[in-house]
Amino acid sequence: MNTPSQSPPCQLYLISPPAIALEPFAEQLAAALAAAPVAAFQLRLKEQTDAAILQACEKLIPIVQRAGAAFILNDRPDLAAKAGADGVHIGQEDAPYAQARALMGPDRIVGVTCHDSRHLAMTAAEAGADYVAFGAMYDTATKAPKTRAGLELLSWWQALMEMPCVAIGGITAANAGEVAAAGADFVAVSAGVWAHPGGPAQGVRAIAAAIAQTASN
Repeated sequence: MNTPSQSPPCQLYLISPPAIALEPFAEQLAAALAAAPVAAFQLRLKEQTDAAILQACEKLIPIVQRAGAAFILNDRPDLAAKAGADGVHIGQEDAPYAQARALMGPDRIVGVTCHDSRHLAMTAAEAGADYVAFGAMYDTATKAPKTRAGLELLSWWQALMEMPCVAIGGITAANAGEVAAAGADFVAVSAGVWAHPGGPAQGVRAIAAAIAQTASN
């Protein structure tokens, strides 16, 4: 994941489904990553054992890195460091930023969920996070959102800060364009890809097309 000055105006940040069957998912992921450019992939397995998460990391990290994307593990900086992930994404109830940074070191990615809060985002930026995530942007069936973030929050952040922001929650090909236009550096998508009626690869292509259309306008 590069800074906006080094990269296109908006990029796709792919998030795994909440549960996976590892072998078939690995094939789906490889096909999805080959369909269109993806900046990052986040493995988000909430109800799995540490051993299962590490097994998934071992299988999926090479696939993601071969595609030129960053592999981000959700919630667990200890496991992210152990697995050799490119980064970790932490929520407000997870490990504190300082602990995550200490575990990950200075050169790997630490992203922070900031919900709809300007204060949380500024605090994360001052602490040294690599990106902040705002959401939920829209209704989502993937998880029960704690907050709703408006498009104006993305515009405010983009005008004020150089640090990248990620928009998450209910983003699909139908609304990814307006999220990108509002100022998101990355659009985080889960069900919009994995539940796409044409399959995950087609889902990635559809999101990429929506982003590209915004960039060309």
